[in-house]
Amino acid sequence: MVGTTGHATRDILVIEDERDIAELIALHLSDLPANITLANDGPGGLQLALRRPWDAIVLDIRLPGLNGLDLCREVRAQTSHVPILMLTARSGELDRVLGLELGADDYLVKPFSVLELQARVKALLRRAGVSAARAAEAAAERPSSIEQGHLRVDRVQRRAWLAGAEIVLTPREFDLLWHFVQHPGRVFTRTELLADVWGHGHDGYDHTVNSHINRLRSKLGDEREEAAFIHTVWGVGYRFEVAA
Repeated sequence: MVGTTGHATRDILVIEDERDIAELIALHLSDLPANITLANDGPGGLQLALRRPWDAIVLDIRLPGLNGLDLCREVRAQTSHVPILMLTARSGELDRVLGLELGADDYLVKPFSVLELQARVKALLRRAGVSAARAAEAAAERPSSIEQGHLRVDRVQRRAWLAGAEIVLTPREFDLLWHFVQHPGRVFTRTELLADVWGHGHDGYDHTVNSHINRLRSKLGDEREEAAFIHTVWGVGYRFEVAA
């Protein structure tokens, strides 16, 4: 759908239980232009989030019935592509880090400027559009399945197997593994992985990469001292290489 400005109208889901804030967000995001759908609790928001594709989701952490962190986890278990902006009234780092680790793309701390909200959502939509275009372009050029030693990763099915046994991965873990297997032997810094896999950098949140690497290593059976796949390059980052 195209708005009066000539730009495509986006479909954005806002999950926020404070009515005044939800209506304020809807008012200002509709100027993008965008069609805004509101949900005021966790269960209802989750149902809407999974019912249809969205161009973006704005998600409050503190929701009745199901908190935003658990809701984000459920959404990411079924789709890795919709951009998610989390809202939090808490200034503590832990909630922001948890949100990013569970798959949120960005966060905004209340109270926030509506201009900053618009800018953040615009940036997410822009990055999502660029990422989708690049993914479609790259998909035509790269193989649908890659084997490295006893590991096989299939990007079409978004599944991975180790010695014939399937490895259960979260969407972000799969994206990280697929990125690694495409570039065996190359060393990536944490900042590069954040940009390449998460889509953009989160200043000060390099440990988000660390936690995902640790979980992925555990699922691959990598030992810290004798890794079979993901190797630490001390002082630099990580390298994927099948041990001889």
